[in-house]
Amino acid sequence: MHKLAESLSPIERKVLPLIKENTSLKQITKSGLKEIEIIRAFQWLENKGLIKVKKEATEIVDLDVNGKKELPEKKFLKSISERELSLNEIQERTKLSNDELNVSLGLLKRNSCILLGSKIKITSKGKEYLNNNKIENFLISLPKEKSELNQEILNELKKRKGMIKEESVKERIAALTEKGREISKLNLKSDMIESLNIKILKSKEWKNKDFRRYDIKINVPKIYPGKKHFVNEALDYARRIWLEMGFKEMKGNMIQSSFWNFDALYTSQDHSVRDMHDTFYLNGKGDLPSKEIINRVKSAHENGGNTGSKGWQYSWKEDEARKLVLRTHTTVLSAQTLTKLKKEDLPVKYFAVGRCFRNETLDFSHLFEFNQTEGIVIDENANLRHLIGYLKEFFKKMGFEKARFRPAYFPYTEMSLEIDIYHPVHKKWIELGGAGMFRPEVVKPLLGIDVPVLAWGPGIDRMIADVYKIKDIREVYKNDLKQLKEIKTWLK
Repeated sequence: MHKLAESLSPIERKVLPLIKENTSLKQITKSGLKEIEIIRAFQWLENKGLIKVKKEATEIVDLDVNGKKELPEKKFLKSISERELSLNEIQERTKLSNDELNVSLGLLKRNSCILLGSKIKITSKGKEYLNNNKIENFLISLPKEKSELNQEILNELKKRKGMIKEESVKERIAALTEKGREISKLNLKSDMIESLNIKILKSKEWKNKDFRRYDIKINVPKIYPGKKHFVNEALDYARRIWLEMGFKEMKGNMIQSSFWNFDALYTSQDHSVRDMHDTFYLNGKGDLPSKEIINRVKSAHENGGNTGSKGWQYSWKEDEARKLVLRTHTTVLSAQTLTKLKKEDLPVKYFAVGRCFRNETLDFSHLFEFNQTEGIVIDENANLRHLIGYLKEFFKKMGFEKARFRPAYFPYTEMSLEIDIYHPVHKKWIELGGAGMFRPEVVKPLLGIDVPVLAWGPGIDRMIADVYKIKDIREVYKNDLKQLKEIKTWLK
């Protein structure tokens, strides 16, 4: 209890002793404390379990527009208190409106306060009414709770237009809990040191005072600061990993010609992946690289060129290669990078992290667009074990200790692998995509020489979804404000 008492803020120490059984906020304001301070203290004390706060609706009566003015009947009586006047003379002297004049006339006549004739005369009852200030005193006392007012006067004024108004006000009522009663009996010092500064240190004031104890476990409001989208955080994290591993970044356009997206990667022009059901085609024609590279790629497709292969044995068409597409993989960047390298540049390592597009059927595990992390290593001494080593290191840094690699087939790699990572919490393997060593039909036409090129391009969205326990991949890009606010920052 003493520790809790020492953790109370100055305003809590002032308010707590003032709370008895069912003490209203209004009652505590009589102590001189500001209402906003009391409200804050109520909230903090309730969080600590020292009080219970409830809101009760209270009917409050307050002045309306006409209630703030002098009573018209009193003006009327004052004007004839010394001599009789006609109705026109009374209105001219009092400046009463026609409505006010008629109301006053009816009220005073009903209470025998005046005598009517060619001129109007005040009676003895009228003089008593003039000197009786009970209605004025009633109005001066407002605003006030309805239950505390004279009901007879209240009902009378309610009949009159614009004199008073009633409104329902919610009043905060506080009551001590058992713990609160015990704390309130203690000596709650109000001069404890809240924070340490140079002045207190120099004066040595701290020697004769106690420090306020701070409770770091107390409930506080949640704060949602601005932050990156969690997908962008994960992509930036992946990008930093490759940079730390000594890779250079590749960048390029999302719109590519079919030449770079398919032909340069030894994908035949009649392959099913080039069908409109799998690929997004755009209007227009794309530019092609130099004639030399075009001819080498064409030869590789038609007869294998100088690669030792027989090729695909068909007539390659330049018009088909010029068709524009939304890139279906970031491997186009690897193909373009190979054309820029010379033998003396080797060995080199490149990576890319980027958006790709495929004409998929939208469901819980497939999207029209996805993110891929691409990588190539061009090195005369590179082999498949190096490729597996690079990927294992990357996934380990991403938070996945286990990765496995299964034999697979892809048009532009040989040997080829499927990549799976093991999620330690969900205890399951997640399929991410492919990897392998570029075939000579890819490397020689683009680079000009036959050198081992390690290549990979696993998708990263499924990894992100699994880390955040998102079962439907569509929710990764859903504009769910609650999810975006509460989802944890990507830290591994």
